[in-house]
Amino acid sequence: MRISTTVTFYTILCFLFLVIAAQSTAQYSSVVDDFEGDGTISSWEPDDLIIDTAFPNPLVDASNPSTTVLRYEDTGGTYSNVRFTNAVNYNMTIGAVFSLKIYIPSDQVSGSAPLQLSLKLQNGYRQEPWTSQTEIIHPVLLDEWQTLTFDFNSGDYLNFDSNSPEPIERVDLNRVVIQVNGENNNDPVIAYIDDLNYDGLIGYDPDQSESVFDQLVWSDEFDGEGPVEESNWHHQTQIPNPWGWFNEEQQHYTDELTNSYVEDGSLFIVAKREDYTDQGLMREFTSARLNSKFAFTYGRVEARARLPFGVGTWPAIWTLGKNVSEAGAYWYPQYGTTGWPACGEIDIMEHWGWNQHYISAALHTPSSSGATENTGGLYAADVSNEFHIYGMEWDEEEIRFTLDGQIYYVYHPQVQNASTWPYVEDQYLIMNVAIQNGVDPGFQESAMEVDYVRVYQSTVNSVDENERDIRSAIHHYLDGDALMVDNDSKESIGISIVDLQGRLLQKQIFLPPGLQEVSLKDFTGPFILQFQSSSNTWGERIIR
Repeated sequence: MRISTTVTFYTILCFLFLVIAAQSTAQYSSVVDDFEGDGTISSWEPDDLIIDTAFPNPLVDASNPSTTVLRYEDTGGTYSNVRFTNAVNYNMTIGAVFSLKIYIPSDQVSGSAPLQLSLKLQNGYRQEPWTSQTEIIHPVLLDEWQTLTFDFNSGDYLNFDSNSPEPIERVDLNRVVIQVNGENNNDPVIAYIDDLNYDGLIGYDPDQSESVFDQLVWSDEFDGEGPVEESNWHHQTQIPNPWGWFNEEQQHYTDELTNSYVEDGSLFIVAKREDYTDQGLMREFTSARLNSKFAFTYGRVEARARLPFGVGTWPAIWTLGKNVSEAGAYWYPQYGTTGWPACGEIDIMEHWGWNQHYISAALHTPSSSGATENTGGLYAADVSNEFHIYGMEWDEEEIRFTLDGQIYYVYHPQVQNASTWPYVEDQYLIMNVAIQNGVDPGFQESAMEVDYVRVYQSTVNSVDENERDIRSAIHHYLDGDALMVDNDSKESIGISIVDLQGRLLQKQIFLPPGLQEVSLKDFTGPFILQFQSSSNTWGERIIR
């Protein structure tokens, strides 16, 4: 969360639609508008043009007997268009076909602009939505209603960013932009549009939701009372600069019980207004920043939380590379060799109090110079009064972000290298509530409440057939202070033991085929067995 992004508010009417629609279950659904009151699109937004969404049809015929249509009047704007933003992203992986009717009278065209219609898809929550754009352009005939179909699965598309994936791989697009006669011209035109339709998948298909990360390997359920569990969390309180924290944050992070504690089955991270001097610097706010003492490569993270109120609050659930060279971070003394953003940052959830119902995910990498370019977000209902589950899945190819199980953004760089994909080594979790500049003068305190944090990794069901055969041949059970390992494979298997914070308890030993005994008498509490075969490694959690 070192660098944030901003978004633009939509109209109140559109916002209400987003909040209501975002609560519904993602499904196969149509996005339609017949401009006669039967559509699902609540708000069309003109950009440098004039529209009328209930204009009398100027050419009623067999091709279009509709009574009313949308009138599109471009008076000469350079980038004139009309658009709408959907509450839930389009899942382009299964069906991505848009269609509409258009009529352009020949006496309403001037200049030399091309006779064409562009349908563009964008991530409307980016600060610069057009950078996410993919579009299809069709020629248009004059003086007749014409039906145009935009098939993003098989049609000829253009990506604004050549590094963007093919449309069929995307689930981060939620805005439709319609543009008549192109851009970069000032030629006036009047057109009429009707019967826009999208027939495909909206959001996340539960039938596609089987995660390969199905083995819980680390969690904190926050079931105790009092301070946070010391074996799970480190309070990061050391300021990284003489002037304080990055991003002009206005708080000190403390290890005080008033700023972070466990109560009634939840963790509370409390940002509050109070004068506090530490490390020679006085601040008017305090909060907490927790580092997990567990780090991992690849897996699924889920955190169930509700977020603070107040303009100026900035809660986040995120990760940094274990190798980050940041003094005061838990892993820094032993592993801190790499600067930011080369260590990689994954923002699972960010929220800004000035934009109460919006949540965001982002990646910070050297390819973006740390800036917030690779980002997605959506509006969510009542994030401060209600719990939501914020999730992230990270594998060798991509990182997916979810809200309540619904994928809303995927990071999948076409070229993976140290600049675009530093996510090849362990990351650790961070939870904090920062205070930004411009905090509400009346703000006193507010908390992020976290019900649980869980990390899952894959089991035998997520590996290839050869590895599945090896894993299924390994059986183990507890016998007093001994772990009995029955190796029915044809090769020796390496085994080591680490605690839930990733610290090595038992260096690797190799077990030949047959029944072997591993002593556990020196180990207490839950830990993770790490197995290694000739082709892969995997872990399993053991509770004694």
